[in-house]
Amino acid sequence: MRKPGVSEKRQRILKFIRDFFEDRGYAPTVRDILKGCNISSTAVVQHHLNILEREGHIHRDPEVFRSIQLLDRKNTVRVPLLGYIAAGEPIPVPDSETWKSEAVETLELTEELIQGKEVYALRVKGLSMIDALIDDGDVVLMEPANTADDGDMVAVWLKDKQEVTLKRLFREQQMIRLQPSNSQMGPLYVNPKNMEVQGRVIGVIRKL
Repeated sequence: MRKPGVSEKRQRILKFIRDFFEDRGYAPTVRDILKGCNISSTAVVQHHLNILEREGHIHRDPEVFRSIQLLDRKNTVRVPLLGYIAAGEPIPVPDSETWKSEAVETLELTEELIQGKEVYALRVKGLSMIDALIDDGDVVLMEPANTADDGDMVAVWLKDKQEVTLKRLFREQQMIRLQPSNSQMGPLYVNPKNMEVQGRVIGVIRKL
């Protein structure tokens, strides 16, 4: 529906933002809008967004990545993106508790996407979960957890290596099998005393 007093170009921007939210569950960036609306420069996009914000159609937080909110739309929730997690060979992380004490970015996601749970996000590095449609550069939404059922996709802290990895967890006799979702990679077997589950995957945001 056309909004009275809003130019045709800004109508297209609003529609693009709304459709982007519906398709992906989070806000577009300025560059997403530039590409999706065929606008000549990021400065022109910023100009139109400034007008839309001044007129009360959107709200933005300059300190937050992907912070555009449509004010006539359902509420969004801020989710901290805490850094990288390895989907492949485990990589070192700064801290066995939280990876990073401060968020690298903050994502604005719809409430439907996070399912009413306490959620944080990690960017995937590696290809070991590619058969589960999780590619290098995608973002996984994590629910904090210290236990998991067989088959759950989890973030696991390996105590002896001081590293974290993203795998599916299975219990086998006296060992834990950390199984990649990549037919070209073998499983990792660890002693239960040498690992901690630190989170469970509840969703994936795929890179564009």
